[in-house]
Amino acid sequence: MDRQVCMVAPSRRLATLALTSSVVVAFLAAANASSPLYQRYAATWHTSPLTGTIAFATYAVAVLAGLLWLSQLPDVFGRRPVLFTAICAQIIALLLFAVAGSFTLIVVGRVVQGLASGAAFGVLSATMIEADAERGAIASAASPGTGSGLGALLSGLVVQFLPGPTHTIYLILAAVLAGQALIVLRLIPAGTRQASQDALRPRVRVAIPANARAVFLATAPVVFAVWALSGFYAALSPALYTTLSGSGAVWPTALPIFVLLWSGTLTTVVVRGASGRALTITGAVSTLAGLGATIVAIELGSAGLYLVASAVAGIGFGAGFQGPIRSLAPLATDDERPALLSAVFVVAYGGLGTAVIPGALLSAGASLTAVTVELAIALAVLSSIALGATLRAGVRVHP
Repeated sequence: MDRQVCMVAPSRRLATLALTSSVVVAFLAAANASSPLYQRYAATWHTSPLTGTIAFATYAVAVLAGLLWLSQLPDVFGRRPVLFTAICAQIIALLLFAVAGSFTLIVVGRVVQGLASGAAFGVLSATMIEADAERGAIASAASPGTGSGLGALLSGLVVQFLPGPTHTIYLILAAVLAGQALIVLRLIPAGTRQASQDALRPRVRVAIPANARAVFLATAPVVFAVWALSGFYAALSPALYTTLSGSGAVWPTALPIFVLLWSGTLTTVVVRGASGRALTITGAVSTLAGLGATIVAIELGSAGLYLVASAVAGIGFGAGFQGPIRSLAPLATDDERPALLSAVFVVAYGGLGTAVIPGALLSAGASLTAVTVELAIALAVLSSIALGATLRAGVRVHP
C-alpha cells in the first residue's frame, strides 16, 4: 500500500483528505441525481415501476462487481491513474444520462458508474484514513450519505426550477467531476506499480484480516441493514412523499432521502467521540425507531411525520455505517485496509441492491403504501437481528 500520503506535510494531507472525501461526495451525488427523475422517465417512456428500480439496482450490482473485480487496480497501476480514470468514467456515465432517450442508456450509464465507483471506493476510503486517522474515519463514513442526499435534493431543485430538467443536473455534476480530475493529477501521488500479467482477471479483491474477522461478522448485518434502508428510501420515498403530501411538485419528493442521509452525516460528526461498538448499537436501535415511525406516518397519512421518521432513521444510517468503519479501521495495516474497506462496501451495496424488491412488487400490482409497510417490517426484523448479533458479540474495539 502507498505510504506517501502519510509522509507529506500536514497541509497536503488535509488537502488530500478534502479532495478524496469530495470525490466520494460527487460520486454518490451523481449516483442519486437520477432518483427524482425516474417518475418522469417512466411517464415519458411508458415503462413500469420495475424499470426504474432495475436501473437503480443495476448500479449497486455494478459497484459490487467493481469492488470484487477492479479494486486491485491501484496496486497494479498506482492510485493516481486509477482515480483519474474512475472520475472520467463517471463523467462519461453522466453524459450518457444527459442524452438518454430510453432506459437503455440509463442502465448502461449505471453500469459504468458502478464499476468506476467499485474501482475507487476502497482506495478513496483508505487514503482518507491514512491522511488523518480520526477525521478520515469520520469522512469515510459521512461522505457517502452527504453525496447521496445532496445529489437527490440538488436534482429535485434543478428539475423543478431550471431549464432542461433531464440534462442540466448531469452537466453540472460532470463539470464538478472534471475539476476534481484535474486536482487528482496534481495532488494524489502516482503510487507504486506492481507488474502483473493477470491484473484484470476477475478475482475477489476483498480481504478481512484474521484479527478483524470477529468484529466484521458482528457489524456486517448492521451495515447491510442501514444500506438496505437507504435503498428502500431511494426506491420508494419520492412516490411515497407525493402520496402523503398530495403535492405535485418535484423537488419536495427528494426531501425524505435528503433528510435521511444528511441526518446520518450530522450523526457521524456529533458522535465522533463514541466507540465503534456504541455507534453500531445506536445505528441499529435508531433504524428500528425510524422504521416504526415510518409505519405510523403511513397509517396517519402524515408527510410531516414521515420526514421526522426519516431524520430518526438517518441517525441509524449514520451511526450504523460509521460504527463498523471506526471499529474495523484500526484492526488493519496500511496494506490490508483498502481490501478490508472494500469488504465493508460489498456488504453495504449488497444491502442497497435490495431496492429492486419494491419495483418488482409494484409492477406486480401491489399498492405503494402496502409495499412500504411490508418492507419497513422486513427491515425492522433485519435490524433486530443485526442488533442482536452486535450485542451478543460483546467485542470492545477502538473508538
